[in-house]
Amino acid sequence: MAEDKTVEKQPEPTAKAIATAQAFVREHGESARAVVEHLGNAGARVVLVGADGAFGDVLVPDVATGTALVEAVDGLDAHDWDAETTAALKIGAAHRRKMAGPRAR
Repeated sequence: MAEDKTVEKQPEPTAKAIATAQAFVREHGESARAVVEHLGNAGARVVLVGADGAFGDVLVPDVATGTALVEAVDGLDAHDWDAETTAALKIGAAHRRKMAGPRAR
């Protein structure tokens, strides 16, 4: 009987995703936290929280690719939405109004 030599391909983030995450880390304190969130069929979102409290995100095809992105970028550390990560965010009034929608304006 022949052996099944199926090789599972490891997920690789795109060069654009890596460059975006690297630029974020560079611009926001040389280190950042990353939380990989599953978005269902849409893929995954890697939320970046900089050392200065700024946040951004990178969309990737799946959670495995998001995890690979975190591992590929120096200065990016994997975290969960724990109290420490949440407290590291600094959200300004303008962003709060934008997120609240038209009724808040």
